[in-house]
Amino acid sequence: MGPPSTFVGLPVIPPNDPSLNAPSPTPRTIRQILLARSQPEGAGATVRRSIGTPQLRHLTPFLLLDHASIAPGAGFPDHPHRGQETITYILSGAVDHEDFAGNRGTIYAGDLQFMTAGRGIVHAEMPHEDGTGRGNVGMQLWVDLPRELKDVEPRYRDLRASEIPRVSADEGRVGVKVISGRSYGVDSVRELAYTPVWLLDVTIEAGGKFRQALPAGWNAFAYTLEGTTTFDMGATTQEVARYHNVVFEQEGDQVLAEVPADAKEVARFLLVAGMPLDQPVVQYGPFVLNDASGVRQAIMDYQSFQNGFERAEGWQSEIGRAMV
Repeated sequence: MGPPSTFVGLPVIPPNDPSLNAPSPTPRTIRQILLARSQPEGAGATVRRSIGTPQLRHLTPFLLLDHASIAPGAGFPDHPHRGQETITYILSGAVDHEDFAGNRGTIYAGDLQFMTAGRGIVHAEMPHEDGTGRGNVGMQLWVDLPRELKDVEPRYRDLRASEIPRVSADEGRVGVKVISGRSYGVDSVRELAYTPVWLLDVTIEAGGKFRQALPAGWNAFAYTLEGTTTFDMGATTQEVARYHNVVFEQEGDQVLAEVPADAKEVARFLLVAGMPLDQPVVQYGPFVLNDASGVRQAIMDYQSFQNGFERAEGWQSEIGRAMV
């Protein structure tokens, strides 16, 4: 896999944001807590989906959140996308990627891939067989593209675990991987998506307290991966076990979380925030446009290999052939 292409997106750190510099910051309250239940997806894979469900169809700019498990022999063979970006974060194991633009490679535990579908792409995501027979687990987040960028050329970037800044706080009881955004004064390495998104991987040990300022008015959620996290909303607190999506209200300056001193497990969650997009969302599977006519056009373009899908004609991924 070659180096990431030159990329310019909107600033991921909003300049002079009042919430990031509030003298007396107020905590965000919880709007909704969703249990991410397992369901089949792709070819033999299972996912815990918490955004893109009847309980939470969209949370602009977010369209879908899957906590995926891909056993050997399963996966997501050749399939199209248009109108969105996908962010894939590998938690354990490894996943191969290949698309019709010639991008291919493998991301391992702690690595991420950022794919902009734009006007159209066809790709495959399959487990990387290492001979151990282990399953592969990761998170995939779909992010909407602004209306004016729905027709951009597709692109692919990866971010290796070794590139991600890390910061510790509260005497080492809190650890944060700053994948995108800012935490405890540490900034992420570069912009990787058109739509501004913050993505933080947070661990809290027993007795630890985490404090995170977020951009004003952005939508935010925390997906709990391990242990039990207590979210502090000022007047009240809420304990949340693993595999839940905690959706916060837009009002407030920061998210507060902690783990009791007598806790037996370390808590871990992904804290995600994104700039809302003031536009309608019409989605049909992997096609995300702003009206029904756009979706119909996407289906026709994919079926007739035109308007961005020309390279799909006759193309078949090497990694997806095992599923045919």
